[in-house]
Amino acid sequence: MPRRKQPHIPDELLDQLLAGSDARAALADGGLLDGLKKALAERTLNAELDHHLEGGEPDGRANSRNGYGSKTVLTGTGRLDLQVPRDRLSTFDPQLIAKYQRRFPGFDDKIVSMYARGMSTREIQGHLRELYGIEVSPDLVSAVTDAVLDEVAEWQDRPLEALYPLVFLDALRVKVRDEGTVRNKAVYVALGVRPDGTKEVLGLWIEQTEGAKFWLRVMNELRDRGIEDILIAVVDGLKDFPEAIAAVFPRTQVQACIVHLLRTSLDYVSYKDRRAVAAALREVYRARNADAGQATLEAFDEGQWGRKYPVIGQTWRRHWAEVIPFYAFPADVRRIIYTTNSIEALHAKLRRAVRARGHFPTDEAVLKLLFLVLWLTTKEWKMPQREWTAAKAQFAILFEDRFAIT
Repeated sequence: MPRRKQPHIPDELLDQLLAGSDARAALADGGLLDGLKKALAERTLNAELDHHLEGGEPDGRANSRNGYGSKTVLTGTGRLDLQVPRDRLSTFDPQLIAKYQRRFPGFDDKIVSMYARGMSTREIQGHLRELYGIEVSPDLVSAVTDAVLDEVAEWQDRPLEALYPLVFLDALRVKVRDEGTVRNKAVYVALGVRPDGTKEVLGLWIEQTEGAKFWLRVMNELRDRGIEDILIAVVDGLKDFPEAIAAVFPRTQVQACIVHLLRTSLDYVSYKDRRAVAAALREVYRARNADAGQATLEAFDEGQWGRKYPVIGQTWRRHWAEVIPFYAFPADVRRIIYTTNSIEALHAKLRRAVRARGHFPTDEAVLKLLFLVLWLTTKEWKMPQREWTAAKAQFAILFEDRFAIT
């Protein structure tokens, strides 16, 4: 690979910058070099904001500058305190240093990317040695990835949009060492769909046991971060969740996740019967209305598969109150609620990362890994689901006073 040509800096400019000072001091932490990095970064960020404002907002809203915010970022030589320009609509996401990013782009990002893809610190060490001939210690890898925790805290506290037509909540089970004992804990992931159909992970929460107080705290946190309304919350039988969300978002409709209910049902079925049982259950959730769905479920119970696997019918009836709202929606909305391929793909990546680690030393280690997996995955989220155009027209009818097509 040819070496990249280094830029030439005139001697006169160097003399002017040094102005007789010690060159060693210029390279030290907080010296001239860091000052130049800071000045160049802030100038670039301001130029990026000017370009963003000149382009205008896609929805036609007026936007303008809104002062500066302080941000500390890590570089190869130390920390820099930057003044990052802000806009009034908070739609500006700098390219130089993205929102919630605390590191200058560079070699550290390669380490973070490998860690997020499930590689251990020892595997990253060996990979860098083989590919680049670079020797890094596991402690350095840990230090680089630990720097992400500041970004996690900022990301968890960021402002959210006022309306999310859909919010999906799911749980991952992780093993965390706690006071010398490995305990099972649940990590809850909330994924929201914006009015334009694009997706956004709203947050991550770790709790040993779910309950009313925990869910009430989560709902209050989402409200404090800016959410004013959620049309439909799709959940997997989370205990005490309906009561908690009703206390904070009283008009939100809670819907059982059909995908999880179907997956739970198939857990009781032998492999050779799964395709046939899934086809029979498909008739239940594709029924024209709730009464037809209940009649189809009763027919399933009395049929071949219901008699062979009676626990399936019991499972559906236990969650039937949360299944019924599904039948009130037209086909376009049902497909959005049920056919959540991108969401299922996200959860699969998170579970794969968790399995690769075995157990975690702390809660912070769990959040760090999952945040990095999300960071990689959400980069690919550019467009809404193809069914969203038809679905949002239905939302505008079903929730006319709460959802408007823009």
